[in-house]
Amino acid sequence: MANTHTELLYHCVWSTKNREPLIHPKIEESVWAILAKVATRHQMHIRRAGGIENHVHVLIDIPKTLSVSEAMKQLKGGASNAINQEGLLPAGRFAWQEGYAAFTVSSSNAAQVAAYVANQRKHHHQRTFEDELVILLEKHGVEYDQKYLWD
Repeated sequence: MANTHTELLYHCVWSTKNREPLIHPKIEESVWAILAKVATRHQMHIRRAGGIENHVHVLIDIPKTLSVSEAMKQLKGGASNAINQEGLLPAGRFAWQEGYAAFTVSSSNAAQVAAYVANQRKHHHQRTFEDELVILLEKHGVEYDQKYLWD
């Protein structure tokens, strides 16, 4: 095969610094737009962004030239800089927690994951972010140590 063809679709999740409730409903659409703009600048494409006050989910295409860790570094760093530059938080600086969770998504499940990402407010009437993340990690068979999960 003369060319390389990929579809690298991920469901990524990360929280605000210390899981503080920083993404208020008044600014969430601006935060999602900033994430999309930063992603585009780095040849990524966010198919859907969502979340609640203390965390974000994105369904994102990452190009073959970027590792997931580099993509998350670019996305999180660029977004926090832009959020701060735009002054979306009048009383302080915006920051993300270190780390993230990333799960591969097949094309056949993309619509289902996009709907899940879009309906975060509804999901969180029933469970906390902490419970949700543990469920996602276990569903995808990701090993973790509870002791270090929230540092």
